Amino acid sequence: MSIIVQKFGGTSVSTNERRSMVVDKIMHVKNQGKSVVVVVSAMGRKGDPYATDTIRNLALETNPYCSLKNIDLLMSCGEIISAVSLASMLELSNEKTVVLTGAQAGIVTDDNFSNAEILNIDEGKILPYLEEGYIVIVCGFQGATDKGEITTLGRGGSDTTATALGVALGAQQVEIYTDVDGIMTADPNVVPTAKIIDEINYADVFQMADKGAKVIHPRAVEIAQKGNILVKIKNTMSDHPGTSICYCRGNKENLYSTDTTQKLLTAITSKDHIAQVSILMEDNLERDSQLLAALSDAKISIDMINFFVDRKVFVIDETQVPLIHKILKKMNVQYTILDDCSKVTIIGSRITGIPGVMSTIVRALSNEQIKILQTSDSQSTISCLVKKPDAKRAVNILHEAFHLYK
Repeated sequence: MSIIVQKFGGTSVSTNERRSMVVDKIMHVKNQGKSVVVVVSAMGRKGDPYATDTIRNLALETNPYCSLKNIDLLMSCGEIISAVSLASMLELSNEKTVVLTGAQAGIVTDDNFSNAEILNIDEGKILPYLEEGYIVIVCGFQGATDKGEITTLGRGGSDTTATALGVALGAQQVEIYTDVDGIMTADPNVVPTAKIIDEINYADVFQMADKGAKVIHPRAVEIAQKGNILVKIKNTMSDHPGTSICYCRGNKENLYSTDTTQKLLTAITSKDHIAQVSILMEDNLERDSQLLAALSDAKISIDMINFFVDRKVFVIDETQVPLIHKILKKMNVQYTILDDCSKVTIIGSRITGIPGVMSTIVRALSNEQIKILQTSDSQSTISCLVKKPDAKRAVNILHEAFHLYK
C-alpha cells in the first residue's frame, strides 16, 4: 500500500472555493491508486470566525487565567470543524471518508498542555481504514495523553502531525500545502526578487524555520529528518511542483568555492521582536552560573550569546523583557536593554569558515549605513542583529549581495 499524507493549512480550507481546490488535490492522488491521509488545520487566520486564535479567545476574554487543559480542549474544536467540512464535500463525490480526531488517530502525547510532544502513534487506528479504501481525514495540531486528556501541539502543530503520521505509517511522502509555491530564498513579501528553491536539505530548512521563516515548523522538520521521509511544500492554489525537502547533497562546487560571487547560501530569513541585553559583569564563574540558572528557572530563552571579560551580551524575545528586568535588578547588576531589534540570518550548509562570507556581509550592510549590533554563527548560519527599521533593507541587500535571485 502506497500512502501519501497531505496537510492543508488554515488558508487552504478557509472558504468553500478553496476547500474545493483541496478536494481536487486529494482526488488527484486517490485516482493514482494511492491511499490518502489528510491532515487539516483550523480554518483561516487570526480574526476569522473559526481560526485557532479566535476560538482560544472565547475563553481568555472571559478568564485570562483559564487552565491550559481547558484551553486545549476548546482549541481542538477548530480542526474538527475543518475536517468535517472537508469530509462533507468529499462525500458528495461518493468517496468513503472518515474523520478522526488526534486521539482517535492514535496520537499519544505528554501532558504539556498547549505545547505537547508526541510520544507515540498507534498506526493501527488508521491503517484498517486505508485498507478498506477510505480517505482518512485527521484533525491536526492535537493528540491526547495516555489518560485520554486532549492536548495541542503548539504553533505549527499540524505540520508536526503530518510528518509524524507520515513516518509512523511508512508513507511515500508528506505534502504540506500552503498559499505559496514552495520554500523561497527569502520572504517574497520582503524581497520581491526571491525565488523558489527546488530542492533543499533538512538541516537548511530547520535553520530557516528556526530563524523566522514560516514555511514549516522546526519540530516537523526534525521528525521528517529522523524518519528520512520526503516532504514537499506545495501551493493549494496552483500546480507548481513546489520544494522537495530531503537528504540532498547540494552543490559541492559552490560550497567550497572562495569566489564570493557564486551562490554560497540557501536563503535569508529575519525575526522581529528581539531585544538585546547587555550586562556589565566581570568574568566570574559563580556569578555567571547564578545568572544562567536564574534565566533557566524563569524559562527565558537566550540567543546570540557573547560572554566577554567585562560584560555579557545576548538577545531575548521582547515579551520576556519585563521578566528579565526583575531578575537583573534582583541580582543588583548594571545592564542595558535595547528594544526593537531584528535578527537577520543567512543560511547555507557549512558556510562558516568559507573565506569572504563575513566580509561580504559587513561590506554590504556598512555601505548602506546599516549598523550591525551583534553577530553569531554556527556551521550553517551567520546571524546579524540590526535595528528593526533596518531589517527589511538588510535582507534585500544581503539577498542581492549573495546573488540569491539568480
